[in-house]
Amino acid sequence: MKRFLGISIILLAATPAFAQRPFGEVAREVNKKLVKVYGSGGYRGLPAYGTGILISPKGLILTSANHLLDTPDLRVHTYDGRRFQAKVVVTEPQLDAALIKLDLKPDQEKDLELPYFDALKAAKAPLAHPGDWILAFGNQFGIGVRDEPMSVQHGTIASYTKLHGRRGIFDATFTGEVYVVDAIINNPGNAGGALTTRNGELIGIIGKELRNTLSETWINYAVPLPSKVEVKEGDKPRVITMAEFLELGPQGKWKASEAPKTERGIGGYHGIVLVPNVVERTPPFVDGVRYESPASKAGLLPDDLIIYVDGEPVSSIKAFNEYLTKTNPGQTIRLEVRRGDRLFTVDIKLDEVPKRK
Repeated sequence: MKRFLGISIILLAATPAFAQRPFGEVAREVNKKLVKVYGSGGYRGLPAYGTGILISPKGLILTSANHLLDTPDLRVHTYDGRRFQAKVVVTEPQLDAALIKLDLKPDQEKDLELPYFDALKAAKAPLAHPGDWILAFGNQFGIGVRDEPMSVQHGTIASYTKLHGRRGIFDATFTGEVYVVDAIINNPGNAGGALTTRNGELIGIIGKELRNTLSETWINYAVPLPSKVEVKEGDKPRVITMAEFLELGPQGKWKASEAPKTERGIGGYHGIVLVPNVVERTPPFVDGVRYESPASKAGLLPDDLIIYVDGEPVSSIKAFNEYLTKTNPGQTIRLEVRRGDRLFTVDIKLDEVPKRK
């Protein structure tokens, strides 16, 4: 009897494992609901590729609010190898989320029926728990193109906690709770990918590459679909949720939140003189460098075009100046600069602002 009972107990304990679907089957199903996104980037530190999650059969895509979207040539590859142009519908950096859509003619959209996730339903579902098994899908390192499948990793949710992260010297725009996982999922190209349950149910969006401001280590995390964060509207707080974003965004009714105010630095001295800022987005071309300034010693020259600062895109003089206000004397910044047809790196150690004589 004891032996019989022992066998019975073993069989009962094993039943949930037999109920799980094979990894390969789940991966193939999820892959059909993901897309490869190509846009802005391509220089060192910023990949020109990423991932998106199909949330409608007509090509509406949920992805991460990142640099890829800052381009007029946004492209998407679906699981079956088809290639489409896409356009940005709406972004909400404080949720680290964006909606893009395949740019289709009416007859193309009519005939399109893509596999997709019900993201709004997922955003209204209960949160997953630490210890739950997860799968993470994304086009990490740009391995997949056209009809090649996404990379997939498996692990568990290690914790559900507030995000403390930054990229370069900027704090992360998303400040809510995230799923921290025990797999290395936040690789180049994975941002905007899907975090799912063991059975392929969508529970989160893989975030951008960030460093933990508490430990200076890379964070492996995903933004939960049921996310909510408190933002400021003037002096009044407002709670925004991913569910509201997914519901109102496609209708053109989403009101983007104000950018959070960040702590400003003193602003280190570089000695770069930029061209006159005469239009809304004047590129940061170098007009000249001051004699014996940090920029002069680093070899910067007139007509150089500054592309990135510490891996962050600076598409305008305004963006460059805003970045530099958050620096301090003694800090070294790395510029990616285009000179003619060449791209090269310049390290500039900032100095104290010279006193006027």
